[in-house]
Amino acid sequence: MTADAPHPRYPHLFSPIEVGPITIPNRIIRSAHGTLLSGEKLIAYHEARARGGVGMSTLEATGVHRNAPSVTPLYDDSVIPIYQELMARIRPYGMKMFQQLYHPGSATRPKKAATQVSASPIPNPMVGGIPVEMTVADIEEMVAAFASAARRCREGGLDGIDIHASSGYLIEQFLSPANNTREDIYGGSLENRMRFLMEILEAIRAEVGYDFCMGIRLPNQEYIPGGMTPQDIAEVARIVEPYVDYVSLHMGSYWRFYTLLAPMDVPLGNEMPHNEPITSVLTKPTIVVGRIMTLDHAEHIVANGKASMVSMVRALIADPELVAKARRGEEQSIRPCIGSNIGCVGQMMSTGVLSCVVNVAAAAETTVPFDPPGPAPVRKRVMVVGGGPAGLEAARTAALRGHEVHLYEATRRLGGQVAIAATAPHRADIGAITEWLTGEIEQFGVTIRLATMVDPDVVAELDPDEVIIATGGTPRTDGFQLSTPVTPIPGHDLRHVHTSWDVFGFGGRATLEGPAVVFDDTGTFEAISVCDALLEAGLHVTMVGRNDAI
Repeated sequence: MTADAPHPRYPHLFSPIEVGPITIPNRIIRSAHGTLLSGEKLIAYHEARARGGVGMSTLEATGVHRNAPSVTPLYDDSVIPIYQELMARIRPYGMKMFQQLYHPGSATRPKKAATQVSASPIPNPMVGGIPVEMTVADIEEMVAAFASAARRCREGGLDGIDIHASSGYLIEQFLSPANNTREDIYGGSLENRMRFLMEILEAIRAEVGYDFCMGIRLPNQEYIPGGMTPQDIAEVARIVEPYVDYVSLHMGSYWRFYTLLAPMDVPLGNEMPHNEPITSVLTKPTIVVGRIMTLDHAEHIVANGKASMVSMVRALIADPELVAKARRGEEQSIRPCIGSNIGCVGQMMSTGVLSCVVNVAAAAETTVPFDPPGPAPVRKRVMVVGGGPAGLEAARTAALRGHEVHLYEATRRLGGQVAIAATAPHRADIGAITEWLTGEIEQFGVTIRLATMVDPDVVAELDPDEVIIATGGTPRTDGFQLSTPVTPIPGHDLRHVHTSWDVFGFGGRATLEGPAVVFDDTGTFEAISVCDALLEAGLHVTMVGRNDAI
């Protein structure tokens, strides 16, 4: 296949596209998502995706005004050399680099700003606090801040900007009748509610011209009672189209937070049915998102005219080399995203540190290599005991480094507790990682021994240079509970008391009868999955837990 020939499997996805004044080398996009990275860590994160062949990447939503402080100081000219350093590293790979511009409005966390502002004094459901209604002078100042931020992006050498008018942030707060109850020229009719956005777009074009690429992210569904209808959003898209070079669509807001980042129980491509009323009125390129986890799915979307480009954020967190591997015909080596949202959403929200349960190098590129650093200086015989995710990864890593690897698993299947969890209702996707790891170790020639208990005689027979123990854990059956750890739960040793393993792994659902009580001591998905399984089996289920909510 020559450089100009269509890709045999992904001819549409790997074709370039003109977006305003720039040409994006392929249709695979990494839209903005939170990382809270700065300095070398920020550069290394995006450089890994650029090296991996991504067509376009957008830096996370960054506040344009000082009352919405962000890691990157977009409200000050000191950001310009930061962008210049970033682009010096990114540009050689051909990936286009954008910055998403926003202000969170009522979603600003109180500890980050002295005052929350919004279109109207309506609180954000997740953040709390009553925002101050912006005056006309406040609005004019914010419009100017967006224009100045756009100028800094251009002077920093970025390829374009993305205006965030979705996810329940400030611009959408003006657009939405549920959050905008103003009675002046910025409230009431759709034309008035759009005025703030239109002034921003006009000010940016006056500042940077039309030879600097600008896109906009709009909601495809607002999911707020009394909010915008799909027809309203389509009209917004139609009106703003002359000012922008592409339109990106995304579902949800803080009022229904789970819709923003759909987990594994949500169907793949869940947002696609909501896009058509909006994309049908547009002539410029469009970007879609929402549980698009494979290149085959992305190719189908572009080939059938459902969108011009496809954002695969979580898939690219899991494997930044996704595009490059596919170009080399190595699709089987692409590390899959399992949609758990544990690291990229849960940990990010709770600790401010991005991670990925299937890619330990995500957001740690400066210290952790995506793959091992080449052959080991001395080839060894390595024994790995345990065929769960840890044992599989250990075996894969050792094999990649050139060692002779032997993996032992006590049961008749690989996957460990991940394989058990994957049998739960709505949790099948979690098994993709151990299936992938199994394929990897088979490809690398690892010797696999199932249904084999390892004892000193087995170790002596193999005579390994190294032994890696990765046997995992088992459910506690001693009645331990977090609330009163020194007092076991009475009756914990009775025959009708079971663990999740009995439900999913070994006992089977059919062996469980009668009303069931599920005691949730941790607040994780495990207990919810047990409830789902028992309900599907027709049992009456009561869930008891130590937390205030599920």
